[in-house]
Amino acid sequence: MTEKREFPAFPYKPYSIQIDFMNALYQFLDNGGVSMLESPTGTGKSLSIICSALQWLIDRKEKGNSDLTEDSDKVGAEDEPDWMRDFTLNDNRTIDDDDKSSKSSFRLRKHAKERVPQLFPNPTTEGDVSVSKYEADLNDQEFLLEDYQSEDDSSRKSKRKTAGGFDSSSEDEDDENGCSDDEQGPKVFFCSRTHSQLSQFVKELRKTVFAKNINVVCLGSRKNLCINEDVLKLGNVTRISERCLELQKKKKSQVSKKKNLGTNVKVGRTKASCRCPMLRKHKLQREFKAESFQQEAMDIEDLVQLGREMRTCPYYGSRRMAPAADLVILPYQSLLSKSSRESLGLSLKKSVVIIDEAHNLADTLLSMHDAKITVSQLDDIHCSIESYLGRFQNLLGAGNRRYIQILLILTRALLKPFTSDTILNSVNVGLDNGHPSNSNPCGACSMAIYDFLFYLNIDNINLVKLLAYIKESNIIHKVSGYGERVAMLQKDPVAHEQTSKLTSFRAFSDMLVALTNNNGDGRIIISRTSSSTSGQQGGYIKYVMLTGAKLFSEVVDEAHAVILAGGTLQPIEETRERLFPWLQSNQLQFFSCSHIVPPESIMPIAVSHGPSGQSFDFSHSSRSSTAMIQELGLLMSNLVAVVPEGVIVFFSSFEYETQVHTAWSNSGILRRIIKKKRVFREPRRNTEVEAVLRDYKETIESERGAIMLAVVGGKVSEGINFSDSMCRCVVMVGLPYPSPSDIELLERIKHIEGLGDSDSAKPSVTLVDDSYYSGGVQAGFGVLKSCKRRGKEYYENLCMKAVNQSIGRAIRHIKDYAAILLVDGRYSNDPSKRTSPPSNKLPKWIKDRLIYSTKGYGDVHRLLHQFFKHKNIENSYETIQH
Repeated sequence: MTEKREFPAFPYKPYSIQIDFMNALYQFLDNGGVSMLESPTGTGKSLSIICSALQWLIDRKEKGNSDLTEDSDKVGAEDEPDWMRDFTLNDNRTIDDDDKSSKSSFRLRKHAKERVPQLFPNPTTEGDVSVSKYEADLNDQEFLLEDYQSEDDSSRKSKRKTAGGFDSSSEDEDDENGCSDDEQGPKVFFCSRTHSQLSQFVKELRKTVFAKNINVVCLGSRKNLCINEDVLKLGNVTRISERCLELQKKKKSQVSKKKNLGTNVKVGRTKASCRCPMLRKHKLQREFKAESFQQEAMDIEDLVQLGREMRTCPYYGSRRMAPAADLVILPYQSLLSKSSRESLGLSLKKSVVIIDEAHNLADTLLSMHDAKITVSQLDDIHCSIESYLGRFQNLLGAGNRRYIQILLILTRALLKPFTSDTILNSVNVGLDNGHPSNSNPCGACSMAIYDFLFYLNIDNINLVKLLAYIKESNIIHKVSGYGERVAMLQKDPVAHEQTSKLTSFRAFSDMLVALTNNNGDGRIIISRTSSSTSGQQGGYIKYVMLTGAKLFSEVVDEAHAVILAGGTLQPIEETRERLFPWLQSNQLQFFSCSHIVPPESIMPIAVSHGPSGQSFDFSHSSRSSTAMIQELGLLMSNLVAVVPEGVIVFFSSFEYETQVHTAWSNSGILRRIIKKKRVFREPRRNTEVEAVLRDYKETIESERGAIMLAVVGGKVSEGINFSDSMCRCVVMVGLPYPSPSDIELLERIKHIEGLGDSDSAKPSVTLVDDSYYSGGVQAGFGVLKSCKRRGKEYYENLCMKAVNQSIGRAIRHIKDYAAILLVDGRYSNDPSKRTSPPSNKLPKWIKDRLIYSTKGYGDVHRLLHQFFKHKNIENSYETIQH
């Protein structure tokens, strides 16, 4: 380590571990490449990151280091929102870098020789139609595709004309295109998992001088930033995004030129204009950017408030700010997805990427690239395309007809697994896995990509060219729009909205993209369900990405430095193997520090027995027993009498929490607990969490005391701080292992088990049949037992990372204190067992203080009584001193 630097922006006198953390980060940024920094929750990690990374950024800019300045030719995409980019001529779009020959060209149809047939004749009286023939002819033309020719089909290289460009004479458009001078130089990109974590980061930033001295922008989703009430009320994230884009694609303005579509039928070509009232005035968008940069760092809520006051869109306003910002704060999805970065116009070149809460980064990254489509969505797409083709077949050119027929072939093929048992029988031919297909017709199976394509007989379809067609032809919006027209004219009360059809088509497109991956990159999951009442077949097809190294390398290769930060990043070797295996273990830059909280401020205990002597075992087979749930209730009845203020209890799932709460209610235990503390339950809906937490805090402040029943992996377990009286004791019930019956999890475990092996191309062969049913928990345990090292290790790591994240909510600053109860015999250190207990994976600052075993609950009660009595005396003494 080089000599220690000063970090004058740190608003307080830093602790020694904070100084060490900031110096390590600064040096890692100088070195570049991939680094990992581990600092326990509650140690001021965010503030340390801010003061070190931004100091480094300023120093770099002042030095004008030639290695870290932008190249003379500008990088990054133009700062244009979708509604501008979609209507600007773009003759150089490519679909796939690996298949440049699949670029497409278009010819605008100048005449429709065939007369447009009547729309929806009434079956009883053919002449009685709801829309006149003229109106049908006129209105339907907006759904007609332009002629399509791939370069393989024609030597002509004509360019596609988009459906109406923006009027170049617009008074507010003058600075929308191109990059400005203030976009030069490296940036710091900070990303975290949740909206609340990003908001907390901005609050920490405001404690420093950087909040006023540098340009900061916070990016978020449309759902969080939209201020159009008509769009917001749709509620669903996908529907909000689709509606936003739809409003920008539809246009209404004066006729500029007549276009002949047939005998005496002319329509005007319109000038594009956005129909969202928050995006009509480009001048306001520029003013929004200027005003935002004049303010100190603004979070999502601040941007929304400013957008409402100025009556302009904060979503596109914030995107507009990104190229000129020094610090860009954004969620995982926006930074780790290449397509999202491109749509936002973000370039990581020569910049620094800091990924916070990186303990589950590999799984989070992979989940972003999964693709899933349901049977009902496939049915919807198939019907929509058939309807569209039936209406326009005689008006479409040969290119369009051919590709639409291919789309129909694909949708029929993807529906094939759900219309017969053939696939489930065929993939198990010759395999004796104990789960024959005829005994589980509604199970799930997994297949490699190539096997899936061969079985459905679609391996001869060029998916890259088809995806090029989908993108260039605008087929998705044409078919969806026509489907909406059909539903409207038929007055179908149960018809899907257009946004729903668009969602189905996007899921279909995502699945096609997934099928272009390398065979070993992921697996296809086919899950079948059937309703006993309706008899209808349901289910879904899902592509599960298994390897993240290629995805992560896209970020590493572009950025100057990538920092993974978190409270608990161990085991780092697993992360290295999964995300950057090209980096040797001795080349990985790693820093870890202890907690600022003194050891005597925590009381971690492994609780193996309850008050009546019953041993605690919350494994899958015994956790639902009446005896286990009642013993846990007795424990809680005793705890609320000895623990002051707030208590947080973590369960493995919402289902188990509900089961326990119901049993306690019926047995009367809940009434005993309520006599001492008011009971709160974490709601399933995230929108309701804030109100529950507010009531919980108010109850504690009223000195009544409260207990929160929460769920591992829920909102309460990540990103919410329970400092001081909010949590004097955190109780972890059992070991929250994920369900071993999850077929996606099993595929991941099988893949990880084979990492680093010479035969890793097909590790599952040695573990379990290559295709099998997720027949339940026992089948999952069979896979786990087949694993020798990495797979089992990964499964246990998933559990203990969740434990560490949850119990870390309680200790938030140097004067905080809390008890930590790990309620399960498996946490105890049993010398008779050769394997080490899961508690060995606890953070060092907890593990070093953990009381592994007690003689009985009496010892636990005594230890807790002494701990809180001592802390009460300490606090009373400090109060007198002050």
